[in-house]
Amino acid sequence: MKVKNVTGTKDRKCSCSSWINHWHNHTRQNAKVCRAKGCSQVATDGAHVRKCLSTDECEYIIPFCREHNKKVGCIEINRGTDLVSANKSITCKG
Repeated sequence: MKVKNVTGTKDRKCSCSSWINHWHNHTRQNAKVCRAKGCSQVATDGAHVRKCLSTDECEYIIPFCREHNKKVGCIEINRGTDLVSANKSITCKG
């Protein structure tokens, strides 16, 4: 699957203390490594993304390294990566 970064999300907050914690809290998976295919860098950011080439306009959170979180265009992600809704009203309630 390919995703693209959503711009203008820098100041968004949730009650999970960080967006990468938000992803971990809802998947119970380790968020240490960037989920971009072929990347082995440390996942530093909970990236706000949308699916590429999809009618799904929902925003999701996935772990990315700083470089991939700033990338423009579609990025292929590792197979099996869970996309966690960035909609706080249905996830963390805050």
